[in-house]
Amino acid sequence: MTLTGHSLIAGQPLVGDGKTTFAFNPATNEQLHPAYSLITEEQLTTATSAAAAAYPSFSTLDPETHAAFLDAIADNIEAIGEELIIRAGQETGLPAARLQGERARTTGQLRLFANVVRQGDFRGVRIDPALPDRAPLPRADIRQRQIPLGPVAVFGASNFPLAFSTAGGDTASALAAGCPVVFKAHNAHPGTGELVGRAVVKAVKDFRLHPGVFSLVYGPGASIGQALVADPNIKAVGFTGSQAAGIALMRTAASRPEPIPVYAEMSSLNPVFVFEGALNGSAEDIDALATQYVTAVTGSSGQLCTSPGLLFAPAGEAGDRLAAAVGRAVSACAGQTMLTEGIAGSWNAGAAALGSADGVTVVGKGTTGPTENAPAPTIFGTPVRDFVSNHVLHQEIFGAASLVIRYSSTADLIEAVNRLEGQLTATLQLTEADYPTAAPLIPALEQKVGRIIVNGWPTGVEGGHAMVHGGPFPATSDSRTTSVGTLAISRFLRPVAYQNLPPELLPAPLQDDNPWHLNRRINGEQQLATTYV
Repeated sequence: MTLTGHSLIAGQPLVGDGKTTFAFNPATNEQLHPAYSLITEEQLTTATSAAAAAYPSFSTLDPETHAAFLDAIADNIEAIGEELIIRAGQETGLPAARLQGERARTTGQLRLFANVVRQGDFRGVRIDPALPDRAPLPRADIRQRQIPLGPVAVFGASNFPLAFSTAGGDTASALAAGCPVVFKAHNAHPGTGELVGRAVVKAVKDFRLHPGVFSLVYGPGASIGQALVADPNIKAVGFTGSQAAGIALMRTAASRPEPIPVYAEMSSLNPVFVFEGALNGSAEDIDALATQYVTAVTGSSGQLCTSPGLLFAPAGEAGDRLAAAVGRAVSACAGQTMLTEGIAGSWNAGAAALGSADGVTVVGKGTTGPTENAPAPTIFGTPVRDFVSNHVLHQEIFGAASLVIRYSSTADLIEAVNRLEGQLTATLQLTEADYPTAAPLIPALEQKVGRIIVNGWPTGVEGGHAMVHGGPFPATSDSRTTSVGTLAISRFLRPVAYQNLPPELLPAPLQDDNPWHLNRRINGEQQLATTYV
C-alpha cells in the first residue's frame, strides 16, 4: 500500500498547506519517507465541520449496522497484514512481537465495543410510565436515554502506535458511543497512522456512512492540537500523553465559550508494595520476584503508562536480599531503543536528576543498548523518609528507571501513599500472613489509584468489562472514568429525558415495543428485552 503523506479529511486525501514532517527510525535516526504535509488551522475546520454534519445520522444508527461497522474496521486493520507491523516497527523501534500483540489488542477492542453496541445497555434506558391517578399530583410519562455527546477529538499516543492511536481505545469507544471522530495523528509514527486511518475510511465507505464520521489530520502538535480542542464543533477530547500537554489541552477546553470535557491520561508511578511474607521464601523465590519487577520496569524500554516506577521494600535483611537481587537482575539487562530521540533525551535528564538527589543511590544499572537511543536501565534506591520529604523523587521518568524505597512499618507506607499524587495502579506483593499488615493500606490506596493489584504486575492491561485504566489527577484528568474497558464508552455520552412525548416522536430505544430489543429499567426495576412487552 503506497503511503500518500496526506491527511484524510472526510474520506478524501488533503494536501496540507503548512510545513512537512518526516518520521524517523529511532534505531538508526534515519529519515523515513514519504514526507507528511501538515494542515493549517483553516484546513482543520473542514474536518470538524464534516464531523458535525455526520453526527445526526451516525448518532442514530441502528445497533446491528453500527456494530458491523466496528467489526469491519477490525477486519480491515488485520487485512493490512505485515506491512502494518513493518512500518510501525520502523517508526517506533518496537519489536514485531510487541506490535503484533498490540494489533490484536486494537482489533479486540473494536470487536468488544461492537458487542457492547449490540447488547445496548450503554444506552441506559429508564422509563417511568405516567401515573395520571396519582394523588396529590399525577406523574408525567418520563423516559431517559444516553445520547452521544457529538464529534470527539482524539490524540494519538507516542508509546502505543496502534492500541492508543488511530483506531485505538479512545477512537473505538467514541465511535461505539455514536460520536464522529477527528483524529490528530502522532507525528512520530505518521505512516502507521495513515495505514490504519485508511482501514477506518474504507469501513465508512463500505457501510455508506457520512464521510465525516472519521477524519485523520496531521499538523503541528501545539497549534493544530489546541485549535482542534478549541473548535466549537468538537464536544469532547480523548488524550494520552505528557502531563504538560494534557494540562494545556484541559485549559483550552475549559476556556471555551462552551467548555468541554477532556479525558486525559497523563502520568503515573504505579507503586509496588512488598510485604515481609513475600520475602520469606527461598533465595530462588526472591530472585524470581526481583526478576519479575525488573521485567515490568524494562519491558518496552519502560515506555508503558503502567510501568512500576516505585517499589517499597521492607528495611532489614529480607529487604536487603531483595535489593541485591534487583541489582543483579537489572545489571543483566541491556537498554532497548526508545520511541524517539527526544524521549531518550528526556529519560537521560530525568535519570540524572533522580540520581543526583539527596539520599539516592544506585541499586543496579544495566548496559546501554546497541543504538544511540537505548540508555541503560537503572534502578535507584532511597529511604522512605527521603522519599516522603523530597518531591523530586515523585517525578515520573518515562522509560526503564525505577526507585526502591525502604520502609519500616505500615505507618511509613500510609504516610508515603498520602504524599503520592494520583496513580493508575498500586500493586501489593504479599502472603496470607501479611493481610493484617496490608489491610490498613487499602483505604489509603483507594483514594490514590484506579486499580489495586495483588501478586501480579501492573503492565499488561486487560480490556474487558471490569477494567479501570484511570485514576485521580494527574494520572488522569477525571478519576470517574476509564480509557480501557467497556465503561470507556460512558465518557462520550450524556443523559436526556423525554417527558410526555407522543409515541410517534419517541426515539427507538424508548418506544413501547422496544424495536432495538434493549434491556430497560421500568419504574426502577430492570426488565430484560426478552421479558418486556
